[in-house]
Amino acid sequence: MPADLAVIGLGHIGLPLAQAAALAGVRTIGYEPGPPPAPAAPDPAAAVPPDGRPAATAHSPLSASETRRLLAAGFRVTDDPTALGRVRTAVICAPTPLGADGALDLTAVADAARVLAAQLRPHTTVVLESTVYPGTTEEFLRPLLEEGSGLTAGRDFHLACSPARHDPGNRAHRYSTVPKVIGGLTPACTEAAAAFYARLTDKVVRARGPREAETAKLLETNYRHLNIALMNEMAVLCHDIGVDLWDVIRCAETKPFGFQAFRPGPGVGGHTAPIDPNYYSYKGRSLGYPLRLVELAQEVNSRMPRYVVQRCATLLNEHGKSARGARVLLLGVTYKPDTGDEEGSPAREVASRLMELGAHITYHDPYVHQWQVRDRPVPRADALYEAAAGADLTVLLQHHRTYDLQGLAVKAQLLLDTRGATPTGAAYRL
Repeated sequence: MPADLAVIGLGHIGLPLAQAAALAGVRTIGYEPGPPPAPAAPDPAAAVPPDGRPAATAHSPLSASETRRLLAAGFRVTDDPTALGRVRTAVICAPTPLGADGALDLTAVADAARVLAAQLRPHTTVVLESTVYPGTTEEFLRPLLEEGSGLTAGRDFHLACSPARHDPGNRAHRYSTVPKVIGGLTPACTEAAAAFYARLTDKVVRARGPREAETAKLLETNYRHLNIALMNEMAVLCHDIGVDLWDVIRCAETKPFGFQAFRPGPGVGGHTAPIDPNYYSYKGRSLGYPLRLVELAQEVNSRMPRYVVQRCATLLNEHGKSARGARVLLLGVTYKPDTGDEEGSPAREVASRLMELGAHITYHDPYVHQWQVRDRPVPRADALYEAAAGADLTVLLQHHRTYDLQGLAVKAQLLLDTRGATPTGAAYRL
């Protein structure tokens, strides 16, 4: 066998899995249809070429140094589907974005399943890590695998779901320290998947079945969005009544029980949007009622970019300036700190709305060297402090560790901090 593991889909889920497996000594290949991609990302500290225009590279969840270690560990990418028939474990990490109808798009999962099914051998363990609806593993993935292979799940091959839990940029929780939830089609399927993941992580949590594992991911995702929505509503309320929300949070999080601190921001980004299982795109089925809190959270969070722009316009007006013609510098355009991942970042909508008001936008982000809004390139500020001093308004949208916020607060004419990261009194805060 050329490998023990095939990772199908090398995006924000697949590459971290491949990294953990390869560094744990598991012989790993990555499969992507078409020309094999180069899973590389620029180092944030990489030197900018003399012309100030770094070459564009597709974002990877791994840094350049991590990619080098991954390749040194023997990881290779292939577009040859026959390689999938020579592995013991195949993990589907295909993306499932929200479609125009608000439902998860399972097209990539279906494509991966069909390619794998044509090569599937008996005794292989197949795991789904993609974000999906409850029931997808059994009702959607299983038929595709069985029809394409002629094998029966639970008898001829093992089938399980183990939702991804990767948190980009989180240095406190490595892959090995985050428990993996696993739900197999049968107890034997669960144990086969558990035996594989036990090589990568310190703790395996066995769910009753695939549906429970899938629904655990739904709960985790919606929990995050609901709590951020609450904090976003509190941010608006506290500003209106003259209360320092960040001090409120500091006080509230001292309670040792019944409270977990979340923080507001200019919006909620990331690869996983709130999931409403009322919509089953692959069956055209509806439960007949929505998850009302999920819908409301999405509505609240989607309003935040507009609210940030309103705050920008108000600040400029209070200081005798109009948004039209104002020079606005946006700091941090990724959805998480200390990562180059822009998926779902509210920065693009903030920039777009400011442009509609007639503002002139520039940006700075140590992880993003080229950025477009409305299909037009946005100028990148290379000299950060000079750009902040020259801008009518500087807006902190993402707090990267490399930012010296105290220094920026001194240099900037006006600084709006949407992350509560600046010292008290150093900036206007959300």
